[in-house]
Amino acid sequence: MTKTHTTATRYNPRELTDEELVERARVELFHITRAYEELMRRYQRTLFNVCARYLGNDRDADDVCQEVMLKVLYGLKTFEGKSKFKTWLYSITYNECITQYRKERRKRRLLDALSLDPIEEASEEKAPKLEEKGGLDRWLVHVNPIDREILVLRFVAELEFQEIADIMHMGLSATKMRYKRALDKLRQNFSDSPET
Repeated sequence: MTKTHTTATRYNPRELTDEELVERARVELFHITRAYEELMRRYQRTLFNVCARYLGNDRDADDVCQEVMLKVLYGLKTFEGKSKFKTWLYSITYNECITQYRKERRKRRLLDALSLDPIEEASEEKAPKLEEKGGLDRWLVHVNPIDREILVLRFVAELEFQEIADIMHMGLSATKMRYKRALDKLRQNFSDSPET
């Protein structure tokens, strides 16, 4: 009996699909973390990139990633598989990014109020600045946080529109429309840029 049980727990996590790893993790956690670790390994880099582009800095992105990984660890036991693991993971990530962004915005408002700097106060609603970064990051500051998240989930996480709509609790057509408008705004800013 013990030998059969031991053989059943021997597997190569890299050979399993996300769904198979989720099933393993639901049975094994918290005694064995092999399946969970493989799931996190698969998505860690993209998860960090999504957070960094949404929040605008690596420090906050790292904090949010840690929080997401903990929520996944404790949430896998109750994950019902109604959506793909990837969609569920980015849904948690999206919610954690929003929480962190609001926290930072509240801090900024407090600092603005304390400094009584009218220029800073007037710009508090702007997206977080992405210091000295090129590529997509440089242009994401030109769109509002919801549109930015749609673009990040599409380009960085490579999710389908329906998955993005599910994560953001929006209709499919509304998601596509916001995506198109955000792209149009980026194109307009890019073409208006003196560097091009």
